[in-house]
Order: sequence, then C-alpha cells, then structure tokens
Amino acid sequence: MSKKIVFMGTPEFAVPSLKELKNSDYEILTVYSQPASKANRGQKLTKSEVEIASENLSLNLRTPLLLDNDQEYNFLKSIKPEMVVVVAYGKIIPKRFLNLPKFGFINVHASLLPKWRGAAPMQRSIMNLDNETGITIMKIVEELDAGPIIHQDKIKINENVDTLSLSKLLSQLGAKSLIKAMNKIFNGDISFQEQNHKEATYAKKISKEEAKINWNNSAKTILAKINGLNPNPGAWFKYKNQRYKVWKANIANTSGSPGTIVDKMLTIACKEQSIKILEIQKEGKSRQQIDQFLLGNNIKIGESIY
Repeated sequence: MSKKIVFMGTPEFAVPSLKELKNSDYEILTVYSQPASKANRGQKLTKSEVEIASENLSLNLRTPLLLDNDQEYNFLKSIKPEMVVVVAYGKIIPKRFLNLPKFGFINVHASLLPKWRGAAPMQRSIMNLDNETGITIMKIVEELDAGPIIHQDKIKINENVDTLSLSKLLSQLGAKSLIKAMNKIFNGDISFQEQNHKEATYAKKISKEEAKINWNNSAKTILAKINGLNPNPGAWFKYKNQRYKVWKANIANTSGSPGTIVDKMLTIACKEQSIKILEIQKEGKSRQQIDQFLLGNNIKIGESIY
C-alpha cells in the first residue's frame, strides 16, 4: 500500500514527529513550515526548527506565507498524499483542503481532548494544577481541535513541571503516539471516537497582562503560573517601577502581607505561604540566579511588590 504523506509543522515540538516519520516506512512527499521570521527587532531572519530539520533530512520543503490560495491547493492536490500530518504548524487548515488526502488531515495535540482545545494546552494544564495530561491524535475538522479521536496516551505531571520540560516530554510521546495512530489508520484497524463536546475546555493564548503575578493568590497557584509560563511569555511582577520575570521558584512556609518581601533572599509573601525566587530577569537584562541577582540589587524586607 502507498504510504505517501505530507507533514506540516513549525517549532521544536514538531521535530521528533518529523524524524520519527523519516525513520519509518512512510514516504514524506513534502514538508510545510511557517516562513522564516525575525526573532527579535532588527535581527536577521531565523528559520523554524522544522525548516532546519527538513534541510538536514534532505526533505522537500514549502514555506508559504499564506496557505489558503489556489497555488497551494493545486500543489497539494497534484502530489496526491494519502494523509497530511499536522504538528504545531501554526496556521488554520482551509476547509477545502481537508478532503484532499484519502485519510484526511490528522493532528498531534498536546492535551487529553476534549480538555484544553486551543493554542496553549500545556501552559493551561500546568496553571490549572492538573495531575495528568498527554497526547491526542485526532482527525482535523473545520472546528478547532474538535475532530474525532484516533489515539491518546496519558502521563502524570506534578507541581514542579514547567512548560519547557513538559513540551520536550510530550513532543517525544507525541511522535510515538503518531506512528501508532497512523499504523492503525493505514492498516484499516481504526474506530474514530467522537469527542464529548459538552466537556470541552479551551486553552486560549496567554496575554502579557494575564502573565502578571497576583500575590493575593496562594503560593501553590503562583508557582503553577511561573512554571506554566516558562519559557513563554514568563510570569512577571513590578518592583520599584521595573518589570521582573520569574523563571524558577519554589514554595516557602514563611508568611506575611501578600506582595511584601519577607527576607533578603527575595522571598515574597502570598495569600498562603510564600514564593522563594530562584531565577529572575530584570527588564532589559539577562536571566540570573537569585544569589547573583542579589549581589547587585539592594532588597529591603517589608517593601511591596506589585
């Protein structure tokens, strides 16, 4: 049987799936990725991780600025893939594309659907203090992340996991889950499970304002925000009119008025317990371990953080 596929993906999260497919008996006709972009203001264009991986694997590559046009539709139709695999591509698949492949478009999603549909499932899962998450392989339909489920794999998570480490874990799990699901489909050994749409929750993109730390929450809730927003966009607070991002912290059993500094190691009181900062970044500066940061900053006990 023909096993010709197209792959669509952009960030590092998608690379393990691409490599797993390259090492399998599936034939990757072409790879789609988002075009190179400027990583920071004034800097040169930076290729996506999937584009770099595709070049290293000698795969055909397309990086259209827009997907929903006749050129891309006709190209995809002409190469006749059996399936299109989508892993964090970052673009909505146009409705008219969905029925082009024999087996449709399938997606690797980093949550246990129908929980956490949307752009930020890993961040939301950590911030929500979920004790498990996982990978869902589903068929793409017009409604976002609402398609029938092909396969799921679960993992346990704890309060110390951050999005950076969870992403690495789920990207590897997703690659294995993807092959399992694809084998089921191509072997005709598949029954699609419709999602319970009434149980759907949504993982909307994190705004900069939402990333601000509210010291009137418990230390457990604040630590979940810090971990959930590492590496992007980063949980933050203001101190003496300067913005600081907190990258790593743990919970301390000290107490005080929420938002006040309770010791010279920059431990900050919360509604319940305190947050002991371990790694911090002052606006416009590099990330620093807390002991390094304190050498050049005069922290006073009792001062307010906001």
